[in-house]
Parts: sequence; C-alpha cells; structure tokens
Amino acid sequence: MGVSRGDVTRQMILERALSLASELGLEGVTIGHLATDLNLSKSGLFAHFQSKEALQLQLLDFAALRFFEIVIRPAMAFPAGENRIRAMFENWLAWPKPEALPGGCFFVAAATELDDRPGSLRDRLVELQVRWLGVLAESARQAVAEGEFRPEIDGEQFAHDVYGVMLAFHHAARLLRDPKARARARTAFESLLAAARRPLVAVPVEGELTSGLGNRGPGRESLTPERIGV
Repeated sequence: MGVSRGDVTRQMILERALSLASELGLEGVTIGHLATDLNLSKSGLFAHFQSKEALQLQLLDFAALRFFEIVIRPAMAFPAGENRIRAMFENWLAWPKPEALPGGCFFVAAATELDDRPGSLRDRLVELQVRWLGVLAESARQAVAEGEFRPEIDGEQFAHDVYGVMLAFHHAARLLRDPKARARARTAFESLLAAARRPLVAVPVEGELTSGLGNRGPGRESLTPERIGV
C-alpha cells in the first residue's frame, strides 16, 4: 500500500517541527510558525493537527520514533549484554545531528521546558523517558544474565548513571562548547562499564597444576583470563 500525499506532508511538517523545537522549544512550534516556515496555509496545517497541543503531542511521538530508529533498533543487532549497551550509547551520542537537531537533543530541551508544567505534554514526555530508562535497565539485567555484569548490579541505577553521563555531555557540548565533551562522555561511560563487569577469573593451563607448598602457582603468563559464565 502506497504512502498518501497527506502522510508525506505530515512527515515533512513533523520533521521541520522537530528541528524548530530543538532550538525554540515546544512552545515555539506553532501552526502559524510552521505554516510560514513551510509556505503552507494555516488551514492546511490545522487539518492535519487540529490544535497546537495535538501538534506538540504528535511531535513528541515522532521524536520518540526517530530516537528508536537511530539509537535502539540498530543496537538490537548486537547480542544482549555489554556490546548492545555500548552500541546504544554510541548511537545516543550520535543522535542529535546538527543538520536535523540544530539545538541539540530534543528530549533534553523538552525536559527543561516541561518539568514544572503539569499537563498532557509533560505526562507524555515522562512516559517516553521512563520507557527509555527501562530499556537501559533491562539491557543491564540482560548483561547480568549473560554473565558479563556482576549479579548485584541494579539495572535502574545503571540506567540512571548512564543517563547522567549523557546529560553532562549535552551540558558540556552545548553550553560550555567543550571540544573534549564527547571524549569525556566516553571515559565516564567506560568507568560505568568497568564498575559493572564481573571480575575476571584466572584459569590454570592444563598440566601446570602441581601439589606441594613449594609451588606458589602458575606464573602470570600462564593464566587465561575469561569472564565467569561466558
């Protein structure tokens, strides 16, 4: 079934609205502003969205779908565990591309704008962010199940800490214009992974186990480190 002209127009409107919202905030995205920006009639845009709030709600869902396609879906190609978490983190760093989101991460901007504004927009943003934190937490639990993370790791805490790294990255990159912001974010993320990993276990090479107190055990070069349970 082909894509209708109306669907194509709606997609174009939402893409432009997402770009504007990253710079102007959700309140800056109005039917009138978009009509002027896209050289469309207000009545034509109104037919698609009916109201400013409906436009903004659909914009939140559109941004969430884009985030899923850019950050989450490609990472699902990796096996469950640390490699998948690492892929999601790298995709997350790349998500706010300047050509699509000139104002940086849409969700960070929306959170700042809506955190003290009760209503349907805030509720929807909270729902979307809780879902994303849930994906990160579940990914950490899968890493535990795979034997890659320590069994006592709290998935929700791990998700919280990873999110904190990304918020710091956004602050350093956008406000401070720190040229090392990305490198600092990766260093912080690697520290989280290192703290979460199960310790390596030394496995003696066959034939090197000897009895007697005179042998203190195999030399360092004879150990084969591997992760427990892997």
